[in-house]
Amino acid sequence: MSKNRSDAPAPVKGKAGPVPVSPRSEIDAFLAQVKTLSPSVAPGQRGRLIFALDATMSRQPTWDSACRLQADMFKEAAAIGGLDVQLVYYRGLTECRSSQWVSQPERLASLMEKIDCRGGHTQIGKILGHARREGEGRKVQAVVFVGDAMEEPIDDLCAAAGELGLLGVPVFMFQEGAEPVAEQAFREIARLSRGAYCRFAPGAAHELAELLRAAAAYAAGGMKALADLSARKSAGAQMLLRQMS
Repeated sequence: MSKNRSDAPAPVKGKAGPVPVSPRSEIDAFLAQVKTLSPSVAPGQRGRLIFALDATMSRQPTWDSACRLQADMFKEAAAIGGLDVQLVYYRGLTECRSSQWVSQPERLASLMEKIDCRGGHTQIGKILGHARREGEGRKVQAVVFVGDAMEEPIDDLCAAAGELGLLGVPVFMFQEGAEPVAEQAFREIARLSRGAYCRFAPGAAHELAELLRAAAAYAAGGMKALADLSARKSAGAQMLLRQMS
């Protein structure tokens, strides 16, 4: 990607055997947990959501899906009052970058299309630290993370997640597949930040789409927004309606 663009992602500071997947039950559990949360978005203000992605080599198929699906987040939020999204990603051994906050899906898609996945290790701690710094400056309604692995000291991640919980910044951890070490860490990050955890089947774009749309509605308008989403009868809305009745 060009390093001369003013909106190019900037470096983020900070330290650096599968089991069966049951995506429907995990999505149901996520939706049940989301309905207990209530972010505060003042009237007339836009929600802010950090969209964080693992861009190491194993993520290429889901990265391509996320590039296509991220526009759905903006579509759902637009009817509620709008959503500003910041892209954060890591790849390679030390690269972890964040974009400017964007309010148009085309700008976010343009940023994502310039990024190719590269082999490397996870850097979830950097993402959580970045989210804390952003939340200290101005309220962040939610962090969404999509990944499939965890290769860091879990105690460090738990401490960072707890700090986000104290700030009122829930982290929605969406795991592709069911790698058990990642699942344990992702569940703890979600619990300590007062967010939610969900698995989705590898390559299942429609399941990821449901999760992203639900998270965007939550970030933009809380539970009232999720109820409105159900009333509009999209595929995600029908799922919400079944789970929240």
